Amino acid sequence: MRIIKLDAIDSTNTYLKKLAATSSVEDGLTVAAKFQTQGRGQMGTVWDSQEAKSLTFSVFKEVSFVTVNQHFYISIAVSLAIYEGLSSLGLKGITVKWPNDILSDNKKIAGVLIENVIKSNVISGSVIGIGLNVNQTDFTDLPSATSLLLLSGRIYNLDEVLDILLKQIEIQFNYLKNKQFELLKSKYESHLFRKNKPSTFKSAEGELFSGFITGISDIGRLLVKVEGNAIKTFDFKEVVLMY
Repeated sequence: MRIIKLDAIDSTNTYLKKLAATSSVEDGLTVAAKFQTQGRGQMGTVWDSQEAKSLTFSVFKEVSFVTVNQHFYISIAVSLAIYEGLSSLGLKGITVKWPNDILSDNKKIAGVLIENVIKSNVISGSVIGIGLNVNQTDFTDLPSATSLLLLSGRIYNLDEVLDILLKQIEIQFNYLKNKQFELLKSKYESHLFRKNKPSTFKSAEGELFSGFITGISDIGRLLVKVEGNAIKTFDFKEVVLMY
């Protein structure tokens, strides 16, 4: 597995996407940067990190074996890879906040941005960006964030943590390649943040409502049991979990 290490870049996802567009990129190629000037998260949010204190990297995966309708399983595999990697480091209380934020002690420790390349209705490749708070301690403007150092009191070697995560990505994507969808979905749901707990949600129209997360559909929609025990399904942009 080849790793391109950079001191600074606008965005590792942007760099890897441009590379994939102009040359043949091997499966597993990774771009890691000590600092991102324009790190991106889901829905146009910004991923903010201190230089050389956190992991910011992107991985290219060849995923032609995944159909467009199965694309959420890419997100599931990545979420489980981070979950298993952090668990192997001894972290407790790790959960996945749908669709793919990783929490520990109910605070965000990692975020994921997945950008799929679709050609002729086939996902030919996936650029997976991951930001993981490792040795960062200053989250003045992000009260809901935490890091490995804050949770464990240990300073971590960034290269060692990166190696652990990349190995887990290979493991989880092998499950995906072998079409073990039910196994992946079951494991993902077992780690789902606030599953079967009373929670408050906000709809795309800004309305608040209460419900219980029961799981996800086969295409990755969030399943929420609302008043009257009805099960409603929500796409990524249709609802926000307010806790």
